[in-house]
Amino acid sequence: MLVAVAGGLAVLFLVLQLLVFPFLDRMDGLRSGVSAKEAALQKMKVLRDEYRSTRQGYQDVEQRLAQRQKGFTLFPFLEAAAAGAAIKANIKYMKPSEIGVDGARRELQVEMKLEKITLPQLVDFLRRIESSQNVVSVRRITVQESKSMPSYLDIILQVVTFQ
Repeated sequence: MLVAVAGGLAVLFLVLQLLVFPFLDRMDGLRSGVSAKEAALQKMKVLRDEYRSTRQGYQDVEQRLAQRQKGFTLFPFLEAAAAGAAIKANIKYMKPSEIGVDGARRELQVEMKLEKITLPQLVDFLRRIESSQNVVSVRRITVQESKSMPSYLDIILQVVTFQ
């Protein structure tokens, strides 16, 4: 009887070791694999949505560029905006540059320094140049208190558009 019980336990041990435990391990592996694939799928959906949003934004910019006034150039646009804001005399310098973006579009940039202007003049000028219609934006702005006249500001702007 003791040999039969020992034999039964040995068979039970072998069945557990060779069939049940490997099956349970495989199921755990499959569950973790499914979880990893679901996480990857969610990340892919987020990336897809970002891509669609970026592509739609690109198409919107392309459409606005196509509707922009023919012959638009950034340098004269900024000069006209400065004249409109009554700060054209405060322009210390304007440095245009061009950066190739891709085969179809070029990024145009103008760095300009404005000296001794007031905060309301700056706000008016920024309102005039920040234009989604003309696809013009300020990439960087540095504002400092004027050393010679503390109630005024010295500004360095980087203004960009696409052509």
